[in-house]
Amino acid sequence: MAGKQEVPCEGAVVLRSGSNVIVHLRPSPVVARVMTGTVVLHEDPEGWLGREVGVLSYLAPFGLAVAPSPLVAPGPYCADGLWMTFWEWVDHRGRAELGEPEPLGHALRELHEALSGYSGELAGFGDLGEDIERLRLALRPTAALSAERIDSLGERLRALGETVFGLELPVQALHGDASLYNLLWTPAGPVWNDFEDTFRGPVHWDLAGFAMSLEFTGADSAFVRRALDAYGFGDRRELAPFAEAHELYDEIWQLYDAQRRS
Repeated sequence: MAGKQEVPCEGAVVLRSGSNVIVHLRPSPVVARVMTGTVVLHEDPEGWLGREVGVLSYLAPFGLAVAPSPLVAPGPYCADGLWMTFWEWVDHRGRAELGEPEPLGHALRELHEALSGYSGELAGFGDLGEDIERLRLALRPTAALSAERIDSLGERLRALGETVFGLELPVQALHGDASLYNLLWTPAGPVWNDFEDTFRGPVHWDLAGFAMSLEFTGADSAFVRRALDAYGFGDRRELAPFAEAHELYDEIWQLYDAQRRS
């Protein structure tokens, strides 16, 4: 695909392989992001990735996120049945680490402030619930995963329709998967990565996921509170239902990914 797009590539180096595969097309400063496991989440992968391209193209002048490469149009493209996009390679020293909480809270706040002006087409919060249900329906009963457990996951998701997905809160464009894992630390500061899950919803979704990722990395409650204070969000208790939804989504994804790899 790199040759077809006339991107010089002497060696493709896999930077990350998980739900998607990230490939650096060396020596070009271009990264290919190939959709693999997450394709089951979306009925229209081309349209879904097109939304990511729209958001990141909009964010490019802000310098807050990975940007399209000047060497190749971002796509999306389909080759050998795989959907992919192309982005500018970012010089970074790895994923953001805990460090001090205030810069982390500010990073998410700045992203949300920039995204608040985005008016392009995006999926809504209710669509996210439907995507999670589509993923649950892809699960198959096995010796390790009973049909009863799959059904119970559906019951929990339906309950969240009232406490999370059906809430009437202000909405805006979001990252969708705002975790510390998707924040790169560059010489110029933090840069957000991986906007495949971008949609329009309440900021509570991103905040809950970000707070959970901080805890997963080792942050205590005081650290998380300082990060949320730096963002400008007051009461973390408001995030509890959204954290429950994140936990359910992650549980279903882990079950699906285990079956996909088996």
